[in-house]
Amino acid sequence: MDPNFPGSKDQTIHRFSRRGTEEVTDKLAVEEPLEIALLVGGRRRVAAVTMRTPGRDRDLAIGFLFTEGLLPPGQRLGGGALVPGNSLELPWPEQLPLDLRPLDRHTYTSSSCGVCGKTSVEQVYQALPFPDDTRRWRVPVDLLYALPDRLREAQQLFDRTGGIHAAGLFDLSGHLLHLAEDVGRHNALDKLIGHFHQRDALPLYRSILVLSGRASFELLQKAAMAGIGCVLSVGAPSSLAVELTGEQGITLCGFVKPESLNCYSHPGRITHSPTPETLTPPPCPAN
Repeated sequence: MDPNFPGSKDQTIHRFSRRGTEEVTDKLAVEEPLEIALLVGGRRRVAAVTMRTPGRDRDLAIGFLFTEGLLPPGQRLGGGALVPGNSLELPWPEQLPLDLRPLDRHTYTSSSCGVCGKTSVEQVYQALPFPDDTRRWRVPVDLLYALPDRLREAQQLFDRTGGIHAAGLFDLSGHLLHLAEDVGRHNALDKLIGHFHQRDALPLYRSILVLSGRASFELLQKAAMAGIGCVLSVGAPSSLAVELTGEQGITLCGFVKPESLNCYSHPGRITHSPTPETLTPPPCPAN
């Protein structure tokens, strides 16, 4: 394993072609389990076990705990150590209650759990830690066309392995603020949000999230928790993701290409103007 790229490893393979067979070295994306354990009052409690690509494990754990509703914004977790067995142990603040029951994702996020979409969206709404962004802003559609390629150009681990997902956050001028890569789509987004949580930079108002794959309900749930107002995906959104973004005022675009995109919710945030716009909120009606 390359110490500069802990998320990839060399593998000898046999490559077949019309010219014959040759033995070559390929690079694979590493997938290993990570146990997220919390140290609470002398006890060790396992919050989750996830398959992930090694690297930025603390960002992943912080982002996961925040987007699952356990860790409030602004609450720092000190220390943290990766112990043998791929376990990350984090001390939990004594004054902060801990209820691990919400981590049973199958209660509402599994595609086959049988819980209706309306219930799922309502549960997310009740868990959101930030108020709505009252500032009205618009972003040029030409800028949105370009962002997936900018994300792809920044993916160093994908360049090495060809088998990795990414989540990138851009400002309204198209500058990449942060990028996270992982073999798991949810892990990549947790790493991204965890990065900003540790810097007390939430909510992420007036920002654009770009996903390298499709837009699932669970990914949009995490974006809503972080206050992100616009999400682009290279692939398709699910019906429940569209329902959630419609309820939460998030602009959701899928199948984003250099000259086209599909907007599924809140298209009024997209403009054909060449520069971003910030609009003054309308005055409150007189009592």
